[in-house]
Amino acid sequence: MTQRQLFLRHLAPTSDIPLMLEIALAEGVYLYDTEGRKILDLISGIGVSSLGHRHPAVENAVRDQVGKYWHTMVYGEFVLTPQVQLARLLCEHLPAQLDSVYFVNSGTEATEGAMKLAKRATGRPEIIACRQAYHGSTQGAASLMCPTDFTQPYHPLLPGIRHINFNDENDLEKINGQTAAVILEVIQAEAGVKTPQNQYFKKLRRRCDKVGALLILDEVQTGFGRTGSLFAFQNQDIVPDVLLLAKGMGGGMPIGAFVASQALMQHFAHHPPLGHITTFGGHPVSCAAAFATLQTLLAGDYISKVKTKEVLFKEQLAHPLVKEIRSAGLLMAVEIGAFDLVLKAVRLCLDRGLLIDWFLFDNCSLRIAPPLIISESEIESACAILRSVFDELYHSKSS
Repeated sequence: MTQRQLFLRHLAPTSDIPLMLEIALAEGVYLYDTEGRKILDLISGIGVSSLGHRHPAVENAVRDQVGKYWHTMVYGEFVLTPQVQLARLLCEHLPAQLDSVYFVNSGTEATEGAMKLAKRATGRPEIIACRQAYHGSTQGAASLMCPTDFTQPYHPLLPGIRHINFNDENDLEKINGQTAAVILEVIQAEAGVKTPQNQYFKKLRRRCDKVGALLILDEVQTGFGRTGSLFAFQNQDIVPDVLLLAKGMGGGMPIGAFVASQALMQHFAHHPPLGHITTFGGHPVSCAAAFATLQTLLAGDYISKVKTKEVLFKEQLAHPLVKEIRSAGLLMAVEIGAFDLVLKAVRLCLDRGLLIDWFLFDNCSLRIAPPLIISESEIESACAILRSVFDELYHSKSS
């Protein structure tokens, strides 16, 4: 049997329309299939490979750590240098209140830990999330999702979840004395890149403070330079109580974290102890990769060039088929119309050596989120392919 046949036979499916790329090599901003075809990656593994594939600094850090030790003990028991170095560097570039890091394996796990922490710290039963937000797929994280298109078959999920609309300040009144926490993305990614308006986050922060609810900000997709600053919340002039991180954090290795104050995190250590535990969270190899990733982002000019590259993309993608481009740095939604056009565009681009994607809650737009290392010439090449696809779709739509 071929690899593709074995893939379909033995790997559990997530949809009936997998892209079925058979990858032989990945390097920089390119993927290479088993036939030697070169594919420009404009989605970075859904925002993961911010430094591209196999960045030398990250690869060297992984090799070095593999030569020392791998898994040793469950998280929180041993003093492991990669964990300590990463936590220290991360906290040095966050507000003083965010000085305690809990390492996990993914963004979903960061969400789960933060939800538990909020309930434990406040003693309250309710969590409020935004409609059209995505925080993960485990039962607790999935309970936050609304609409329920992707979760209804798995109900009942977690009770005590209510929803508000992003950017709707009237909905903030729903946050009350029963609310343990409000959790939301700084940029609503899966809704098609919706950005905050009219000082929404300042108003949200004031409301949470007034009623004693914690504010949890999800930067799983926007963190580590994606929007043009190290973290997107830094442009909102507020500080969350808990910050969720993952995806771009590890340079391609699996890692996530939730960050809070030491006072908050202490709740996990007593009454009862082991309030939150993980076997592989903070894996030394993943922490070494994340440390190298953060060092590289801080030392280089990748983040400072994000806005210039964002502008170039928007200039290059002007086309009659494009109705709107919503962006937050190098996280972009290119609206072209109905979902059938989106799927055709994804397939046509792939045929021409370009990888793009779509969104969970915006079926009219294409997702663009390339590695931050992408060059201007690579942006121009990618956009030339996109425009050729837009031409084909536009003319077929008009005829």
